[in-house]
Amino acid sequence: MSNRFLDLIQRGGPIVADGGMGTMLMAAGLLFGDPPELWNVLPDKQPHVRAVHRGYLDAGAQIILTNSFGGSPFRLKLHNLHGRVFELNQAAAELARAEAGDAAVVAGSIGPSGELFEPMGALTYDAAVAGFAAQAAGLAAGGADVLWVETMSDLQEVRAAVAGARQAAPQLPIAATMTFDTRGFTMMGVSPAQAVAELGELGLAAFGGNCGNGTAEIEGVIFGMSQAGASAPLIAKSNAGLPEMIDGQAVYNGTPAIMAEYARRVRALGATIIGACCGSSPAHVRAIAQALHTLPPLELAGIELASAPAQRQSPEATRRARDDRRARRSA
Repeated sequence: MSNRFLDLIQRGGPIVADGGMGTMLMAAGLLFGDPPELWNVLPDKQPHVRAVHRGYLDAGAQIILTNSFGGSPFRLKLHNLHGRVFELNQAAAELARAEAGDAAVVAGSIGPSGELFEPMGALTYDAAVAGFAAQAAGLAAGGADVLWVETMSDLQEVRAAVAGARQAAPQLPIAATMTFDTRGFTMMGVSPAQAVAELGELGLAAFGGNCGNGTAEIEGVIFGMSQAGASAPLIAKSNAGLPEMIDGQAVYNGTPAIMAEYARRVRALGATIIGACCGSSPAHVRAIAQALHTLPPLELAGIELASAPAQRQSPEATRRARDDRRARRSA
């Protein structure tokens, strides 16, 4: 059976993904701390969610992510909504599908749990798999073409999310991105090279990096992953620069022109699927699409990175990976 996401990849890149959802909804009135996923089922708020999707599609996005980043039971329980996981995720996918039709790919966004795994925290692997499976089931029922695990810092959590997604919707491909925001490592000490080695074992349709500390960092991540021999198409979804607090609000300094140049650079560095993340808007995605589809590609030899990509594991990550391997062998 044909799948829109796999068909899009097979046609070749570059592929344009969308930009941020949360910052767009906040501009539409979402209050800080409120769950954006609830807007998927509120009749007076649904048009705002669809408008964000429509804006990105009109800007040239070929992939749009659902409004479900915090749609796991772990995040929804903070708002006493953990009993509505299936409903809220299904609605998220249905809203995106209504705008995308058959013309674009709907990616079911699955963000991190916000919890720590044992022994550092209370979350068990089995509980994580079950929670992510519940979210994935709703996204699949709503019409998602691909399940999109994103903004992860812990490889164990990526494995749990992928296992849950595969359990709930074995017919759908899965993509995953990690966020590298600590000198080229994730918060849990994972380097781009380690991510390539371990994500490559999960049978993902695509993987890469998102969010982080701006375009220069994502460029290093993509180059590091490419140099490590990534076995799947690479995804780059950078924040629109770095935020500054102005009048109590986070304002990002990445202009559409900056994001257009970033798009050309990460394409040359090895990315196939290119979009934006926090702080971005349809104007940023339009600039990305125009740069990728109308300007000549850059040559890799002419690109200088702001810093060398982190290719080795940090000592903490080495210890965690060793302990994790031992635990899996014991199980």
